[in-house]
Amino acid sequence: MTSESDRLKEQIFALTKEYYKHIHQPKIHKPFNPASDRVNYAGRVFDESEMINLVDSALDFWLTYGHYSKTFEKRLAEYLGVRWALLVNSGSSANLLAFMALTSPLLKERQVKRGDEVITVAAGFPTTIAPIVQYGAVPVFVDVELETANIDVTQLKVALSEKTKAVMLAHTLGNPFDIEKVKAFCNKHNLWLIEDNCDALGSEYDGKKTGTFGDIGTSSFYPPHHMTMGEGGAVYTDNPLLKKILLSIRDWGRDCWCESGVDNTCGARFSQQFGTLPKGYDHKYVYSHFGYNLKVTDMQAAIGVAQLEKLDDFTAARRKHFELLREGLQGLKNFFIFPKTYEKANPSWFGFLIVLRKDTPFSRNDIVGYLEKNRIQTRNLFAGNITRQPLFNSLKEEEDYKIIGTLSQTDRLMNNAFWVGVYPGMRKEAIYYMIETIHIFCKAFDAPTDS
Repeated sequence: MTSESDRLKEQIFALTKEYYKHIHQPKIHKPFNPASDRVNYAGRVFDESEMINLVDSALDFWLTYGHYSKTFEKRLAEYLGVRWALLVNSGSSANLLAFMALTSPLLKERQVKRGDEVITVAAGFPTTIAPIVQYGAVPVFVDVELETANIDVTQLKVALSEKTKAVMLAHTLGNPFDIEKVKAFCNKHNLWLIEDNCDALGSEYDGKKTGTFGDIGTSSFYPPHHMTMGEGGAVYTDNPLLKKILLSIRDWGRDCWCESGVDNTCGARFSQQFGTLPKGYDHKYVYSHFGYNLKVTDMQAAIGVAQLEKLDDFTAARRKHFELLREGLQGLKNFFIFPKTYEKANPSWFGFLIVLRKDTPFSRNDIVGYLEKNRIQTRNLFAGNITRQPLFNSLKEEEDYKIIGTLSQTDRLMNNAFWVGVYPGMRKEAIYYMIETIHIFCKAFDAPTDS
């Protein structure tokens, strides 16, 4: 028998669906107008399912971590093929949590300590690096390949020292780095591997999802990413000890693993001894790590549950849009270098990277300015060379960070690369408009002969 609350919910959900149709549903019948329509590099793609889940969660008014969060964690872990996924409030928090887990004393001789080194790249996003520096470990920057914008694995051996404890890398713009060689290097030298999978959810390497090869993977659910909760992120692992540490640090650093609103899961809440605390000190207030509160709200997770069901379609659309751009721009390969992938990689592309060749007769800012003027949104490759950013002004090379070689390819990407979007909400007409606009710009110049 339907309760009054169920009846009211049905009415509210029906009205929510109507509201979506009137306010948010894309006007697919409206033709793309190149004279006025803006081509965004990314954006939200959703329907009434996300809004109904969000309203349902709001009506429950649980607010913090709850049943939608548990559902999402379970389904994300199943999607990735890992044992555990933990929700957090952002991709940046996911990277923070992933790295800080490696500093736990529970890891004994493998614990990352201050002064230990972590191999990474400078061509990326700041939050891949920030936790390393903030903790007091030393990022060791190696160069990247121009065509993949990913780590040049030939430099791994040069970067290795007796202080190296981990490798922390992102899959650039959804394009998997050479996982086979990076993983083999980490295994050989007993190093932790953190995969920053924030731009690559849905990408595969040798038929396996990226983010699952390392000891810990991370995701971001910020609106431009492969799926969204507005804000939000996740960490995932197959390692039971790391899962225990991640859960502790995410939830204030506590030793207790009771869920919110639950007491005495262990059955020994008032009978254990911890440190020099009084025997029987309430286990809910025992802390084994210096932690944070990085949990997501259940309202955000409710959106994520609906988004996760669309992820395979989102991935297929990204791949399709990328191929349309690749095919449409092939005639300009004398001006530009286009992305290359490894044989075993199947990217879920975050964007389409374009690198100017050495003798191209215009600058990156010239073409970017033209595209932006014509309402095509562009982005540089994040921080470019992060060691040249103002945030490094107060750091000392060789003491706070290290650079292997000259980072010449990183600098080249910083100076001569940009990318445009391939997100699922793009219409084909918008992609063709991007292709046409880039061709029109290049027609005014003679093609270079040097690569």
